[in-house]
Amino acid sequence: MQRILSYIAIVVATALVTGALVAFLLNIRERKEEGRSRHIDIVQLNESITDPAVWGENYPREYDGYKKTVLKTSTRYGGSEGISKLETDPRLKTIFAGYAFSVDYNPRRGHAYSLEDQKETLRTRNFKQTGSCLQCHAGGLKGIYEKAGNGDLMAGFEKVCAMPLKDAWQFAQHPVACIDCHDPRTMGLRVTRPAFFNAIKVLKEKEGIKDYDPNTMASTQEMRTYVCAQCHVEYYCGPKATLFYPWNNGLKVEEIEGYYDSYNFKDGHRFYDFKHEVTGAEVLKAQHPEFEMWSQGVHSKAGVACADCHMPYMREGAAKVTDHYVRSPLLNIGRACLQCHHFTEKEMLERVAVIQDNNKKLLDRAEDALVVLINKVAEVKRFGASEAELTPVWGLQRKAQWRADFVNAENSMGFHAPQEAARILAEAIDYARQGEVLVQILLDKYSVNQELQVGK
Repeated sequence: MQRILSYIAIVVATALVTGALVAFLLNIRERKEEGRSRHIDIVQLNESITDPAVWGENYPREYDGYKKTVLKTSTRYGGSEGISKLETDPRLKTIFAGYAFSVDYNPRRGHAYSLEDQKETLRTRNFKQTGSCLQCHAGGLKGIYEKAGNGDLMAGFEKVCAMPLKDAWQFAQHPVACIDCHDPRTMGLRVTRPAFFNAIKVLKEKEGIKDYDPNTMASTQEMRTYVCAQCHVEYYCGPKATLFYPWNNGLKVEEIEGYYDSYNFKDGHRFYDFKHEVTGAEVLKAQHPEFEMWSQGVHSKAGVACADCHMPYMREGAAKVTDHYVRSPLLNIGRACLQCHHFTEKEMLERVAVIQDNNKKLLDRAEDALVVLINKVAEVKRFGASEAELTPVWGLQRKAQWRADFVNAENSMGFHAPQEAARILAEAIDYARQGEVLVQILLDKYSVNQELQVGK
């Protein structure tokens, strides 16, 4: 009897172990299958479907992240909430006097608001803008240009850029969307902005690569930056030329400046964004040159892509997903930074704070110097200084303002390339103070002349 009971116990135990092992193996198989299954084929996606919500039916995980870009975010020097930059930094009203940014300079919100923010800002309500602005604010831009150009992408690009922005809005139904970065058939990364195609082709020619097409020649890792560089760049989008990225001489601040200095509009006049209301200088306005600044930093040199930090991989069950909740890495330290930097989150935040705080101090000094220069020019103009006397000063204001704004508009407070940002701001301070010296010489001359007139 004892032997029978032992036998039964062995059989039961074996059955239980076998069942548990089978269940375990089935679970592994299911998790592997879950990891391989990237989407659900509910909708047959194509180039005509631009609504992110429709794409979300096939890619719910990614769409869940995209929807979170409506959330308010806040970091030490950025985020989507907060008051106008004109309130937090009143110097900008003087620096941009006579230009739209002196009227409205609010924090930018997430991707899901890219089109709505453009329609709400006073820069488009109170100032005439062109359809060029769609380049970085509208979803499905490839289709928009092809529709406007009767199937010709480049012709449509030229046409939309030339029309008033309010007319161009009729083509735009969605903000920046899935289709702008993904091929609807393969889901492979792609770039769709014509201005980026033009600029990267010229940039690669400088490296000896002819007829460069990022969609066929770039690596996957490069594309994880290029899809962002379609918009997070410096560009001209005004009425005097079709939208372009000024990369012909390179990506450094002085190389871009050199290209602008050599560029003439169709009327033959040298390039400038606006004429300063106070001084009369023809100055430049930087847009948001994140790609250019990042290109000079250590992360770029190490092969780190924009998506590695701003859209890091995450796990949902067994699935490995790119986080489409695009935001500052400072709000996602564990996955954005600590995968490579092996120390605590507290130390990571402290290191970033040191970089950004030091950069802010330099930026403050550059803007202070620039405001002093502008005010002194206003003073000497009241004495009747001539255009010939002011021309050298205007040139120094242009250089100083371009550099200070390049860093201020870049949206990382120097973090993307700390040493490069410090170099640029040092030059901004130097140029502004050089201009101040020249103006002071003029002021001294006019003061002496005035005293002589009174003496007579």
